[in-house]
Amino acid sequence: MAVDQQTRRLNASELINCIIEPGSYRSWDQPVTDPPCGADYANDLSAARARTGVDESVLTGEGTIQGRRVALIVSEFRFLGGSIGLAAAARIVTAVERATREGLPLLAAPASGGTRMQEGTIAFIAMVRISTAVRAHRQAGLPYIVYLRHPTTGGVMASWGSLGHLTLAEPSAMLGFLGPRVYEALHNAPFPENVQVAENLLTHGLIDAVVPPEHVADTVAKALATMLAKPRPALPEPETLQVQPSRAGAWESVTISRNPARPGLRELLAHAATDVLPLHGTGQGEKDSGLLLALARFGQAGCVVIGHTRPTTNDEPAMGPAALREGRRGMHLAEELGLPVLTVIDTAGAALSKEAEEGGLAGEIAHSIYDLVGLKTPSVSVLLGQGAGGGALALLPADRTIAAHHAWLSPLPPEGASAILYRTTGQAPAVAQAQQVNVAALHQWGIVDHLVGERPDAALESAAFCRRLGTAIEYELSGLALKPSQDFPARRIRRFLALDALNPAL
Repeated sequence: MAVDQQTRRLNASELINCIIEPGSYRSWDQPVTDPPCGADYANDLSAARARTGVDESVLTGEGTIQGRRVALIVSEFRFLGGSIGLAAAARIVTAVERATREGLPLLAAPASGGTRMQEGTIAFIAMVRISTAVRAHRQAGLPYIVYLRHPTTGGVMASWGSLGHLTLAEPSAMLGFLGPRVYEALHNAPFPENVQVAENLLTHGLIDAVVPPEHVADTVAKALATMLAKPRPALPEPETLQVQPSRAGAWESVTISRNPARPGLRELLAHAATDVLPLHGTGQGEKDSGLLLALARFGQAGCVVIGHTRPTTNDEPAMGPAALREGRRGMHLAEELGLPVLTVIDTAGAALSKEAEEGGLAGEIAHSIYDLVGLKTPSVSVLLGQGAGGGALALLPADRTIAAHHAWLSPLPPEGASAILYRTTGQAPAVAQAQQVNVAALHQWGIVDHLVGERPDAALESAAFCRRLGTAIEYELSGLALKPSQDFPARRIRRFLALDALNPAL
């Protein structure tokens, strides 16, 4: 999709008025001090101020979005192409630091050609100052949301424009590191079309959503409702805590779990969660349809959701290494924001391909397990359906594990294990039973803590089943929120090291 040069773009004041509730905006800006400069640059600054009515290329302040205080940094592209010199950088850093001191989430809306060339290298280095301030803000556990506007390039895109917990972009905005005019001058050829366009970046997992200005407030409000959610403590015990394991045999559960009509992660979020906001890709140029990453709330409990998605067509590839890199992005985001992690396991197995091997699938499974075990925030895992192989194990470690009656967990699909043991897939039912892949065995061993019944099959009662599961998830997330956060890694390590003592077979 090419950039539409005829599209009218909002200036800084118009965007603030579009996003912030009427009458709530308060400017934080103080008069700027220009650096020593020659006559030509001084004339450029004077002309820009006369033309735009603002004194620099950024406006900063605070306002409310759906009743919540939010700090803002908004570029004014009409002021020397939104470029960032020393005065603009100082204004940005001051605003970020104030937002951090006052415990405010921060929305940055850049539109800039990058560093101000008239000020040279010292302005270029100012991008490090801004990034340092943003890092301190994020490390304080405060949300940093970026709305990339047309155009955002150069040092701004390569610093504070690319550091968001959540990154949104204006439709058809030109976004990239190297401006096309610079590329053409250096290479004597036009830059390839449609590469530096918001929609293309979304496809490649570099941004999370393309959002028109009039929808930014709703999207930001939804994100902050989850990022800053406070779960209700001491919830009453749900009826699911009294559920006993199903008497179904292992192969019967495997067969039931493979029903295409069985509810998956998408249905769970649709029926049981609120304020669901999908995140898109690793932020580093990768996106895998085998995994869904999202912010969501179950009741009052906000969390980062990392889960397998059931294929919607037969030709969809199995989960590959990029999916787990995307999942690890979610884990790191959860740690910074102090949010719990919810993992949802429902996979027939990870990808078996040349691309998966060269992409480091085995290593990504290992690192996913490693990160989940050491996660500094609470975690809940859900065995929702199929649980085959390393792809399932990669999302299993958690403080508490919930399982549907007919979920299962196995080192391979039973047919694969049968082929190894008997050189035929025909013994799959017997192998499933012998390996004790079903939830009854997992519950007995202490791997599963909380069961959600199927009456008698989740595929026959999708919405009701998902709502029961959602109630169980909220209960577990809320209960974990009462525990000291510093204890989670040690408790989790003890939990998994003690599994041999809980297994009567050992």
